Amino acid sequence: MARIFDVVEYASEMKDEIVRRFPETGVADLRIGSQVIVRESQRVIFYRDGKALDEFGPGRHTIITANIPKVIDLIGKAFNDRTPFTAEVYFVSMREFVDRKWGTPQPILVRNPGMGLGVALMQGFGSYSFQVKDPQQFVTQIVGASGVYRMADIEGRLRSMLLSKLQDLLGETAAGKSVAELIGLTEEIGAAVRAKAQDDFAAVGLLLKSFYISNMKPSDKSAEELRAMGMLDMQTYTQLQAADALREAARNESGGAGLTAGIGAGVGLGGVISQSLQGMTGPAAGAAASQQASSQAGLPDVMTPSEAASALKVSEEDVLAAITAGDLKARKIGTAYRISKEALEEFLKG
Repeated sequence: MARIFDVVEYASEMKDEIVRRFPETGVADLRIGSQVIVRESQRVIFYRDGKALDEFGPGRHTIITANIPKVIDLIGKAFNDRTPFTAEVYFVSMREFVDRKWGTPQPILVRNPGMGLGVALMQGFGSYSFQVKDPQQFVTQIVGASGVYRMADIEGRLRSMLLSKLQDLLGETAAGKSVAELIGLTEEIGAAVRAKAQDDFAAVGLLLKSFYISNMKPSDKSAEELRAMGMLDMQTYTQLQAADALREAARNESGGAGLTAGIGAGVGLGGVISQSLQGMTGPAAGAAASQQASSQAGLPDVMTPSEAASALKVSEEDVLAAITAGDLKARKIGTAYRISKEALEEFLKG
């Protein structure tokens, strides 16, 4: 029986597919009068002679081509049994692609004013969702003539867009905020990334529906990573390694005294570290040790935990932990702690 026309549909949920072309490979010769059935979660882009002519919504549609039944069979014989009047359709999923994962493959360098080295490396991960906003634009700019276009084909590009905006935003936000404050602003940062990335998504016919930060924290190996990035000189890096080693030794020796014992040991043996560095690096390290001693001599009579942390060269969280454990005496006024110079000196004596 002669082929008169076609009925084209794609009865699939398209869970991991964004676009499916019919036919998937080769040249289409859809006949005039052929029917295209589009489901609620789909849109169809109709191409004829390589040009996008129409977009079909849900329902049944009749397409018009130059492929007249029987006549095209005769014409095709002059073109190696293929039609010179190509026509194909692209089924585009309009569902929302949810719970797509993102993460920072490399830590993001941010400022950390008033704490530690003044910089930190942040890591984060979370999820996002998106959907196709302009099917014809997406097919034309991204899919091209691909037979199937899946999530895996574009996820790397989308994550790069999002991480670029996140890095830019952290650079702006962290200028006047500490890392601890940044961690408390994950919802606000997530909303800002979504707003900043909308134009990039729209440029390829997509809509970013959501962007969530599930966790954001400093990198566990910040010192090593900063050193590899050229952000630390050898003297500072050696000091950090020595402090980490002393803290770990104090933690093991105390059998559970933990963080505060490590702080006390690290600070109490600061002179040993300075002497070691002076022997390794000469006058430069000696000058640094002298500067450290001078700064300790000029401590204010009353300090905030942040000021005490700066004097001890540790984080504010470490100081608060020492206060909570009772190792460092402080007076609580309202919700804030104040530390006397005498209490800090007593703590350093162990």
